[in-house]
Amino acid sequence: MEGERFKNWKYPKIEEGKLTKYNWVVQHKEGLLLGEKTDIGAFTYINAKNSVEIGEGVQVGSHCSIYSESTIDGKAGRVVLEKNCRIGSHCTIMPGVTVGENSVIGAHSLVNCDIPANVVAFGCPARVVKSVGGER
Repeated sequence: MEGERFKNWKYPKIEEGKLTKYNWVVQHKEGLLLGEKTDIGAFTYINAKNSVEIGEGVQVGSHCSIYSESTIDGKAGRVVLEKNCRIGSHCTIMPGVTVGENSVIGAHSLVNCDIPANVVAFGCPARVVKSVGGER
């Protein structure tokens, strides 16, 4: 099924501060590393001033905010969304955070610390609740 979904995937045209054809936007586009077969939902905002790396096969829901810099608390740092992780809609990812490979972040979560690989996490702030496909 996944093979069909991304059969015709092409790297999107990204212009500084402008909506892509999929209706998401990047500031500091030179700091964005985007893997293949990614799926980023409409109205997602990515601030890549201090680097944002989105790995292969990552899915980001609509209306998410990914910050490598926060003007509210002065934090800054690289954000990494590792291969095949999934971020639910309306999530906020704060500076310096890594979401591990295959992990799932529930909708409306605030991710302000690293999330390991192969887990499900959600909440405000997001906390690990179980492993992917099993108990915790």
